[in-house]
Amino acid sequence: MTTATTDANGTTMYATALRGARRRTGRAGEVISLTVIGLYVLVAAFGPMIVHYNPIVVHLGDRLLAPGSTTTAGGTAWLGTDGLGRDVAAQLVAGARTSMIVGLCAVLGAGVFGLLVGLISGYTRGVVDSVIMRIIDIQLAFPAILLAIVIAGLFGHTMTNVVFALAVTRWIPFARVARASALTLRERDWVLAARVLGVPWWRIIVRHVLPFVLAPAVAITTIEFSLIIVSEAGLSFLGVGLPTSSVSWGQTIANGQDYLNTAWWISTFSGIALAVLVVAIGIIGDRITDPASSRYRSQ
Repeated sequence: MTTATTDANGTTMYATALRGARRRTGRAGEVISLTVIGLYVLVAAFGPMIVHYNPIVVHLGDRLLAPGSTTTAGGTAWLGTDGLGRDVAAQLVAGARTSMIVGLCAVLGAGVFGLLVGLISGYTRGVVDSVIMRIIDIQLAFPAILLAIVIAGLFGHTMTNVVFALAVTRWIPFARVARASALTLRERDWVLAARVLGVPWWRIIVRHVLPFVLAPAVAITTIEFSLIIVSEAGLSFLGVGLPTSSVSWGQTIANGQDYLNTAWWISTFSGIALAVLVVAIGIIGDRITDPASSRYRSQ
């Protein structure tokens, strides 16, 4: 009896210690991820003020310089130069700003449109809900990146068109979450009471349904933001994204694919910058999703 009690206590202490270690590791990862994201935001906002170098001007005399080399103007190419003599560090800074702008604009557009459509679909139900869900099913039948390529290719290579193409491909998760919440909340007592009192349906959605959708929507936003950044880099890599007058990490990676054996730094640094940002956003998204999912299930 004493041995069994001792074993049980030891198992409990081990499980408690393991949970504590996981929490500490999770908090450490969260702090590191927030620091990384904050650093990217600072670089995107103030980097061009620090790196006084035009990332798209060609300097053929400085082409394919290794990291740390001295340029013909007497400066230092800390991360080397590409096949046209453009500074890779300056392209990283400009690419960070591009990714942040495109990601924020696209996820904002997709979120607002998706929440609006989902709330209307779930609250009104009937024919409107059926039509919207069939539209969603049809769009889900097409790969998101393929649809973005078609839209970007049809409307031309501008930042506005890229943002539009990415927003069109990423609104569905917001709509489905909003619809699921609206279907549940429309039968709650306070919603029924407001309906009996003659409150307009749009006011009921805004005041009594939308606040309960915001928590899961924020969690989805982090995931969609990272996916949009990767998609933008993919479009630019394929040559159907941003114009050559803009700088994108995808463009930089594509420009270095012919020099992987001789000038590995062109694609490597941009790829690392993209991967680190996406991983950091993913970790924060996981930390936000867990409590958000718990609150959503408890409704």
